Amino acid sequence: MTIRIPFDLRWFAHRGGGDAAPENTLAAFEVGFKAGFRAFEWDVKLSADGVLWLLHDDTLDRTTDARGPAAPWRWENLQLVDAGSWHSATFKGEPPASLVQVLDFAARHAVWLNLEIKPNPEQDAQTGEAVARRVVQWLADQPSAPRPLLSSFSLAALQAARAALDARQADVPLAYLVETYDDQALAQAVALGAEGLHTDWQQVTPAVVAAVHARGLKLRAYTVNDANQARSLLADGLDGLFTDRLDLPSRL
Repeated sequence: MTIRIPFDLRWFAHRGGGDAAPENTLAAFEVGFKAGFRAFEWDVKLSADGVLWLLHDDTLDRTTDARGPAAPWRWENLQLVDAGSWHSATFKGEPPASLVQVLDFAARHAVWLNLEIKPNPEQDAQTGEAVARRVVQWLADQPSAPRPLLSSFSLAALQAARAALDARQADVPLAYLVETYDDQALAQAVALGAEGLHTDWQQVTPAVVAAVHARGLKLRAYTVNDANQARSLLADGLDGLFTDRLDLPSRL
């Protein structure tokens, strides 16, 4: 059943398709899009040969049929990995997705992307810079596409992305991701010139919403999978939320 939430950009499908498809794969984006979502969150890191691709963890163990750290893998080998069977037999053989493939998806469907920069260990600045450079190149080729939002828990990655964007005079928004909201997190987001601050939904109160808005930033929360929680957060003025439940918007 199609969920009727066309173009409501407050709702982000977490890792492409929430719990309805294997995370960070093209199949996940297709599932999320068919469900009515037009905003997507996902994770991007570097392969050993410099290809930007999608994976949340530092290792391949949880979401693929391979094992060990992801950092040493080259893209030609990663394309042979099964990133779908862990979820269900329906997605058996689904490969990992590259940044280029997801950007192509975004261009075709005019959707909004939240690229979470998820560096391998000790690759924070390198990954942040690489993501920013690639997004700027893509926007030059797709000037009418919605400008992606770049976020990260890594302040170093975001600082490197900011430097790369400023060097190219590129207007691409950033968001600082934190597990715990406090005054320091807000000050760091402001110093970064971020568009928004993203935090755990349990950190959100009307006072937090007011404080973030007072500094001119958007506030978004992860990962909201309960209708009552979502309803309350939106009533408090939350600007967006990330969900694993593709049916959740229709339940409000």
